[in-house]
Amino acid sequence: MKRLGLALLLGVWGLATGSACAPSSGDHEEHVQSVVGARTAVAAVQPFALTVTALGAIAPRPGSYAAMSAPAPTRVARIFVAAGQAVVKGQALIEFERAPFDAAARSAEAAVAAAQAGNDRAARLAQAGILPRKDAEAAATELAQAQTALVTARRAQELATLHAPLAGVVTRMAAVVGAPVDVSPPLVEVSDPEALDVVFDLSPADAAPVRAGVVLTFWAGEGARGDTLGTATVSGVGAEVDSVTRAVEVRARIVRSSRALKLGETVFGRIAVGVHAHAVTVPIEALVPEGDGFKVFVVDRAGIAHARGVTVGARTETAAEIASGLAGGETVVTYGAFGVEDSARIVPAKP
Repeated sequence: MKRLGLALLLGVWGLATGSACAPSSGDHEEHVQSVVGARTAVAAVQPFALTVTALGAIAPRPGSYAAMSAPAPTRVARIFVAAGQAVVKGQALIEFERAPFDAAARSAEAAVAAAQAGNDRAARLAQAGILPRKDAEAAATELAQAQTALVTARRAQELATLHAPLAGVVTRMAAVVGAPVDVSPPLVEVSDPEALDVVFDLSPADAAPVRAGVVLTFWAGEGARGDTLGTATVSGVGAEVDSVTRAVEVRARIVRSSRALKLGETVFGRIAVGVHAHAVTVPIEALVPEGDGFKVFVVDRAGIAHARGVTVGARTETAAEIASGLAGGETVVTYGAFGVEDSARIVPAKP
């Protein structure tokens, strides 16, 4: 009896001490961080467009814009149009005081007549051997100079009234009636509102894959969050780097626009330069910066997130191409990834 009682007492003591020393599953779970409300997505394998983004501005197409100034120092006599007004080709825009131009033309005509007479006389005398040949040549040169001056004077006389060289809209009017004007700067500008381009300044590296004929989409403002304005086709890529901006000019012809565009308006463009046919892609929210690179949190079947470094390829505002470190079909944390630690339990948000 004494031996049996002692054995029972030792057994009970062993169970008590064993249960006190062994860690419970509940204690282990307390060390696992739970992230409630996070969202996940499955890495997809799909075509991924390679794009170049840049800020640009609406500019007139070559040949569809004109800037005009006075042909010589004078004064403004009349103004026929205002900024924003539509004009047709040949329509009068500004008239200058004509008296100086008319006087210059008459003087040039008289100079030509005198030079012509002198040239004819010198030619006769040279032919008769009375006048040296060099004097006859000097008279011919004087006649040519007088004729050139007459052409210039008559052209200035024509430009005493500025006419629209193309149909379009007056985009700028700087003339004031009675004010003195010079040959610069331009007083009136006319542009065709239907012939507009988008001009981008790209770095040499970004401009390298851009080719004429590729399509781009552009938005209002300085990012893709603005209103989509339309599409354009690249018409030319600059062959040199600008010495001041160190950029390459890329010009695109607008194909379609959702509204009327204004010259100088700032736009944001995305130029398509290629496609990766079988790219592994994840939402952009899945990327977590780590040093000079990125990591993602891959969720296993038990709902545990594991940090994994990845190499990121091309990106857009909504998605990123994973060049290495992740396979298609794996689940990653998206919304809430910045608050996740390695080996955390992910409790997805309810739909």
